[in-house]
Amino acid sequence: MTSYLPLIIGMMIVTYLPRLLPWVVLSERPLHPLIRKFLLCIPDTALGALIVRGAMEATSEMATATLVGIGVSALCSWFKGGLTLSVVVSIIAVFLILKIPGQ
Repeated sequence: MTSYLPLIIGMMIVTYLPRLLPWVVLSERPLHPLIRKFLLCIPDTALGALIVRGAMEATSEMATATLVGIGVSALCSWFKGGLTLSVVVSIIAVFLILKIPGQ
């Protein structure tokens, strides 16, 4: 039987190095304010991409749940901020909407 452990370790190293090297090289160097502002917008952009894709793929039976999920996520991110909290709150809201009888 062939051992896959060397292959898994090799893939782990190849995946980890491109993430580690910029962090090590640039950790002590101050970033330009424009680059810092750009990097701070990435979590919000990722949340938007996740929500829009899910909304586009939603079926007509889930239109209410989709709109509630988008609205709750937008409100949570507007007032509270944070990617994780917005996603968790919108998941809970959609779950509750889908559990209401007649929806």
